[in-house]
Amino acid sequence: MTEKKWLLLPEPDKQKTNELAMALGGKNHETLAGLLVQRGIESTEEAKSFFNPSLEHLHDPFLMADMEKAIDRLELAMERGEKIMIFGDYDVDGTTAVSLVFSFFRPLYQHIEFYIPDRYAEGYGISYLSIDYAAENNIRLIIALDCGIKSVAHIEKANSLGIDYIICDHHLPGETLPPAVAVLDAKRADCGYPFKELSGCGVGFKLMQALCIRRGLDKSLLLPCLDLLVISIAADIVPVTGENRIFCFHGLIQVNNNPRPGVEALIEVAGFRKEFNEKEGRETWCLNITNVVFGLAPRINAAGRIAHAKAAVELLLSETQETAREMAFGVNVNNNERRTVDSSITEEALEMIATDAFLKTASSTVLFNENWHKGVVGIVASRCIEHYYRPTIILTGSGENAGGSARSVAGFDLYEALGECSDLLLQYGGHTHAAGMTLKKENVPAFIKRFEEVVKARITHEQTIPIISLDLRLDFERITDAFCRNIGRMAPFGPLNMQPVFLSERVQDNGQVTLLKAKTPGSPDHIKMCLQQHSGGPVIEAIAFGMGEYYKQVATGNFFDVCYTIDYQLWNGRYIKKLMVKDLKF
Repeated sequence: MTEKKWLLLPEPDKQKTNELAMALGGKNHETLAGLLVQRGIESTEEAKSFFNPSLEHLHDPFLMADMEKAIDRLELAMERGEKIMIFGDYDVDGTTAVSLVFSFFRPLYQHIEFYIPDRYAEGYGISYLSIDYAAENNIRLIIALDCGIKSVAHIEKANSLGIDYIICDHHLPGETLPPAVAVLDAKRADCGYPFKELSGCGVGFKLMQALCIRRGLDKSLLLPCLDLLVISIAADIVPVTGENRIFCFHGLIQVNNNPRPGVEALIEVAGFRKEFNEKEGRETWCLNITNVVFGLAPRINAAGRIAHAKAAVELLLSETQETAREMAFGVNVNNNERRTVDSSITEEALEMIATDAFLKTASSTVLFNENWHKGVVGIVASRCIEHYYRPTIILTGSGENAGGSARSVAGFDLYEALGECSDLLLQYGGHTHAAGMTLKKENVPAFIKRFEEVVKARITHEQTIPIISLDLRLDFERITDAFCRNIGRMAPFGPLNMQPVFLSERVQDNGQVTLLKAKTPGSPDHIKMCLQQHSGGPVIEAIAFGMGEYYKQVATGNFFDVCYTIDYQLWNGRYIKKLMVKDLKF
């Protein structure tokens, strides 16, 4: 297991912490107040807004550049009775965005259809095949979601065929914007929209919000869209601050209390169960962001990885529970197959690294196998980073070319590194930490060499060591039910508002440690512990995933320091607290 560096954040300002604690209810709220101060929330008003995100605080969608143009063109299409195509990428953000916009439009306008590109035949983003399809079917307006910001040539071709585009994207634009009727992207240099970190689905939501305003529709019509929006935000790992926090807060309420049939069917096949919710006075689902990330998102993603992502959209658009359950079963089968495939390929990839003298000591990992499944290479790249913490690219055959996915480590800009290899690539795109690319097979050896040179020259020693940021030291005596409820008020968690990580020193198992075998062959085992910090003090259950190698040391009663998050969930009518171990040190 890769050794991790623990970084304890500076103690929050004591005076500000005490003042905020008093405002929150007294000395018992000191830890909560300290965590808020660490995150820049210092006043009572800021805390109130943080704990009670309101849909009334959403920004005016018309503050976004080109929104007026987008709504004007939509209105014109609806007046003329033109066919409108909703186009989106095949990942979770794209499919939820298409489902959101399509389901909102469906009761308002009948001449609409959706199009999801084939991952293997068309690749990422706007495809020429989809433009040809639109031309052949007399479609005059396309709403492109979660893609299109760099599709200059594609939009030019569409324009020549009399097809207009409204682009709803959240990726960084290039030097030239595509010549679409409207380009909605808060990251445009000339866009004054106050919040820059919307998901692709979020931009689609803002378009629908603007349509509501223009047409004088009741804004409550947007509430059913929030279950899809929170799934997109969770899966796309965008910051859970600002508008995204509002969307997540209310989206989770929608998911748990009134999900659409397709989302509820996904919850069921993922194995979640309802619990009695005292606040609602009835049984509801009790999902949080983590449940969405690991339970729902992979199943939506699997549709496009193993088969065609249109199945995910059809599931999310299901109008009856019976249809949704049938489709969810198929998507779940795809997910199970995806698990088997990515496990097998991960084993092969790790074996390649372990048996190659160059790869074992390299600054990067680039692996190519003609026959690996293209749908899981991104997952395999992430798995490899868990063992060899460095920028990683997994390539496979893609027709006449090679294609693949890249994942990075904290602080290393993957997109910039790929830019230095662009002459060897046919195309590439993505973010700082994740990207995709296509290149000629004959260029693979040269690309491996170049990428290694670039990474070696750019990466710092600190970036090769995974860092765990620790918020505060915590004594087990303080982990009461009231404390856990207070920490839970900080949810929903995500980037820029991560679940607090606590450090407790000199703990030991009370003799009940259990080794749990990993379900996936070749994966590290887990350990379940009952930890105690002081003799006679509270005993708290803890789970350490993938840390089976520490079992013997824990079982012999050795003392160790542990860092963890606190899981506090309703189970069989009562709340259970559990420490989710991130790392331990003897």
